Amino acid sequence: MPAFRYYAFNKPYNVLSSFTDPAGRPTLSSYIHIPGIYSAGRLDLDSEGLLLLTDDGNLIHRLTDPRFNHPKTYYVQVEGTIDQPAVAQLRQGVVIHGYHTRPAEARLLPEPGIFERAKPITPHGTTSWIELCLYEGKKRQIRHMTAAVGFPTLRLIRVAIGPVILGELQPGQYRPLMAADIVCFLKG
Repeated sequence: MPAFRYYAFNKPYNVLSSFTDPAGRPTLSSYIHIPGIYSAGRLDLDSEGLLLLTDDGNLIHRLTDPRFNHPKTYYVQVEGTIDQPAVAQLRQGVVIHGYHTRPAEARLLPEPGIFERAKPITPHGTTSWIELCLYEGKKRQIRHMTAAVGFPTLRLIRVAIGPVILGELQPGQYRPLMAADIVCFLKG
């Protein structure tokens, strides 16, 4: 039986987290030409950053099933100068669409030295950055959470999934991972 393959990929802005799209939008297939691998999770079209790709169905299940509570860390640029009371609300969880999100790890972040986005942000005023770590992943959850505390998301970059970090990968680049890099996801 062949060994499973694992990759870390930096998904660019305006690229789908799949290999095909009937509507013809940009997909992972524009960047990755490795047959038989799939995205273990997703990022919205307008979100960027770390995706794990694999042919290991068990890993895909463990990363996408909320019962396993794997932490996912994001750098989030928001409109306005976010304050400690808003960050404290994010830590406690907020109500979005009648659902109370789980508590999140949240902290103010100096502007990160992160890669430029293909389509630059053109804010109407000041912006600030926070780091958020979630243990769940509802659709567009971070965007709804920051809006609920009065600071709409302008840019969203996933920088880590558990111990696997984006590191120096530039948009559209990928690197192989070793089984040891993902063993924490397969325990239990």
